[in-house]
Amino acid sequence: MSADSKQFMTLQQLRYVIDVAETGSLSAAAKRLFISQPSLSAAIKGIEDRIGITIFLRNNRGVSLTKEGQEFVRYAKQVALQADVLETKYAEDRTPRQRFSISSQHYTFASIAFSQLINRYSASDYELKLRETTTQEVIDDVKNLDSEVGIIFLSRDNEQVIGRILKESDIVFSVLFTVYPHVLIGKRHPLFTAKKLSLTDIEDYPCISFSQGEHNPVYFSEEVMSALRQRRSIVISDRGALADILIHTDAYIFSTGVYLSGYVNDIASIPLDVKEKIRICLIRHKDMTISPICKAYQDILTEIINQHFHH
Repeated sequence: MSADSKQFMTLQQLRYVIDVAETGSLSAAAKRLFISQPSLSAAIKGIEDRIGITIFLRNNRGVSLTKEGQEFVRYAKQVALQADVLETKYAEDRTPRQRFSISSQHYTFASIAFSQLINRYSASDYELKLRETTTQEVIDDVKNLDSEVGIIFLSRDNEQVIGRILKESDIVFSVLFTVYPHVLIGKRHPLFTAKKLSLTDIEDYPCISFSQGEHNPVYFSEEVMSALRQRRSIVISDRGALADILIHTDAYIFSTGVYLSGYVNDIASIPLDVKEKIRICLIRHKDMTISPICKAYQDILTEIINQHFHH
């Protein structure tokens, strides 16, 4: 085929691939795209033939991405995002739909910033996504361009392993803020009024942590000091359950200390007497250009953090 007659992929065709990858199903993607399944299947096959790779493996349960397909989808998502940015910048006759997705460990300040972002864009059409999940899935979401940015923490215990994973995944990070570890405890806890706590002070109380699934909790834990052996351990996956457990039991959880919520009278954030430091980091794929709405989220996040440390 000559260069003049060669047909290149359209943005719509890239969106076909992205939707199939996100749903894991040709039929589900076809419904989302309002086209017939045979038409979508033919379009995907045409793209695969044109670029000379197999993007999807078909089976009875749906479709899955090949290794080459995973790479293709990452680039397709980047192109689609940049198209949205262009549309936002130059559209005149209508307000374009804003899109933004963030994945994070279970941090209250991240969700509060997200809430303020919603209010800031209240007059716009948008699709905003906040996913609180495990450390590995935060990294995977950013690696696969499912989220523009992610929020995780680095410490002396995990930075070598996590740093290597980030580098291998083409992910870069910037430090949002650095703090010493704190302990969160509820008002019924015997140590609720303490000004500072040592590891010895809390060793006999139940320790809460967020589940990391099958991943090694020493390196993927959301809580600093995870390498310490705990006599009594409580594992949760829902941040909403954290406040209830803290308020109604004598359990505790290691924290950044930046705990912003409606529980200021019921939950105490107490400094831990250790030399360890926590770096809360914003991660993004190195090939990702930050969108205006993502920049707005970062600005809001910075304002919240600055207000916390100022007070």
